[in-house]
Amino acid sequence: MRKLAGTRKNDESNVDLTPMLDVVFILLIFFVVTATFLSETAIDAASSANNNAPPSDQESDLKNILIELGANNDIILNGEPRPILLSQIRSNIDRLKAENPAATLIVKPHVRSNVQTLVAVMDFARQAGVMNVSIIEP
Repeated sequence: MRKLAGTRKNDESNVDLTPMLDVVFILLIFFVVTATFLSETAIDAASSANNNAPPSDQESDLKNILIELGANNDIILNGEPRPILLSQIRSNIDRLKAENPAATLIVKPHVRSNVQTLVAVMDFARQAGVMNVSIIEP
């Protein structure tokens, strides 16, 4: 049997798919494992079962310390009608913390108040032992 001059043997070229399948399975395992660790928690706002109960004695005793900084750096403590001086902040925070040790300090600065006043109020709060200090937007 002779081969004809114009006839070629068809070379079979095969692509090995094993490495590609390995990569696909590794990616699949990676996504399955990471998806199990992502758990979202949500608060059910529509449930009224917990909202109808009156607050307990502990919840009603928890009052935050609110300090508002005015445009002229006036310091108003817990909505009192008169502003207090910066030198009186520490003693007032000490008194309010003694009444409620679990209270947090909330500072509401005015847009035009000085940062120095805000930092001084926060420093006095730390000196008084209040570690939970929050700043809210005006």
